[in-house]
Amino acid sequence: MKQIKYIHEPTDLQCGQAVLAMLTDNTPEKICEILENTRETDLKEMKKILDMFNIRYSSERKSALKKADLPEVCILSLETPRCWHWSLYAYGKFYDPEHGVLDDFPIANRKFFWEIFL
Repeated sequence: MKQIKYIHEPTDLQCGQAVLAMLTDNTPEKICEILENTRETDLKEMKKILDMFNIRYSSERKSALKKADLPEVCILSLETPRCWHWSLYAYGKFYDPEHGVLDDFPIANRKFFWEIFL
């Protein structure tokens, strides 16, 4: 089991970079440098970094209603009251770049995930 080190997003636009940093043992700043992007990330950019670091993931986006719907490790795409937001779920905990380490989803209307194979 990979140990996840929580990383808070440096800015409120860098949740994707923070999630990728947690998965790759990098800093959000390094991920920004690789992507040449300090703003919001899209799925294509998320997959680019996962591929670059040889992290396998499911190609299919799935929907979740509750924590029990999630695999052991996954990247979450959440429709929060403010915006779409990237988060990480691993081994029973939510490593949310904005809200911290949580036992359940942050408030979100829609929840999607891509399984990560570590």
